[in-house]
Amino acid sequence: MDWLTDPSAWIGLLTLTVLEIVLGIDNIIFISILSGKLPKEDQAKARKLGLMGAFVTRLLLLLSIAWIVRLTRPLFTIAGIDFSGRALILLIGGLFLIAKATYEIHDKLEGHTAEHTTGKVARSLTAVVLQIMVVDIVFSLDSVITAVGMVQQVQIMVAANVIALGVMLRAAGPISNFVDDHPTVKILALAFLVLIGTNLVAEGLGQHIPKGYTYFAMAFSFAVEMVNLKLREKATQGAVELRDTPRL
Repeated sequence: MDWLTDPSAWIGLLTLTVLEIVLGIDNIIFISILSGKLPKEDQAKARKLGLMGAFVTRLLLLLSIAWIVRLTRPLFTIAGIDFSGRALILLIGGLFLIAKATYEIHDKLEGHTAEHTTGKVARSLTAVVLQIMVVDIVFSLDSVITAVGMVQQVQIMVAANVIALGVMLRAAGPISNFVDDHPTVKILALAFLVLIGTNLVAEGLGQHIPKGYTYFAMAFSFAVEMVNLKLREKATQGAVELRDTPRL
């Protein structure tokens, strides 16, 4: 427990916590999209189970640092590209994200996501949580490897993940509701998932793309969409006022 009195450890905890929250944004987006396919009464439960599953996955990975280190060692080489266990997980996870987001965009634009009904449209809670946990493994692996490279104490890594989990549990509901209430934001969120999946595929193939570029593009696109929503809201209010104005 000596790290409690070490100022550098607290700085590491703060830095890692912020990083874990930022890295958790893509996870929250994915969870929001999937949980939105469920009936209203199951959505909050799916988000909580998904985030708790992500926390358990990260905790298990943190306690298996020796295994994590082995994952970064090359297993085989194809066309001059070294493939490690981490690379294969990122590659498969990235392709899954791209395919899933593309399917959801098609489903949304083709008009097949009408009401939440039983059958093919409504997803079972178990199926959604399983999909969330599969993608959580990919996001958690990347997050844990980043954490191992930043700090040495496992206690700090666990503490940062606990704090980040609390923040994400608090933010998941409002973010999911906002995405569900604005169809254009939902399409934008799905486009983000395609972008994140592309980054994961590139990482799996040994091509590092700085995450700052990806998050800047996401933040800029989101800011533009917020301006569009504000202008649309003003235009709607103006039309209502014009309609309600009594004619002389």
